[in-house]
Order: sequence, then structure tokens, then C-alpha cells
Amino acid sequence: MIRDRKWTLFAASLAVIVAFFILREHWQHALGLAPYLLLLACPLMHLLHGHGGDRHGDHRIKTDDIT
Repeated sequence: MIRDRKWTLFAASLAVIVAFFILREHWQHALGLAPYLLLLACPLMHLLHGHGGDRHGDHRIKTDDIT
């Protein structure tokens, strides 16, 4: 189990280093794609999380509580 975590940490570190060097060389291209990535993030968030996320309780006001 600890060995798996070490490999995961190694892979994540390697991915960050590679991303840094790629962005360093192609920063203007990445900034040109930023608005499109933002627009793409909205539908992806709705697909993955839906509206409202986790609902642990219903906090709406009931009509019985209004006096």
C-alpha cells in the first residue's frame, strides 16, 4: 500500500514537472486556449456534479414555518 502511494506521488510530481516545462515553452498558446477551457469547464462540472452537489439536508423554508 505504501509502495503504491510512492508511485502515485512520483507520477504526480513528474506530471507537474512536465506540465511546467510544456507551459513554459508554449505559454501564449495556453493563454489563447484559456477562455475555451473555462467554457468547457462549465458543462463538465454539470455532467460530473450536477446542480447543487451533495444534499445532506433540505434547508428550504416550509410554508408551515412562516407566520
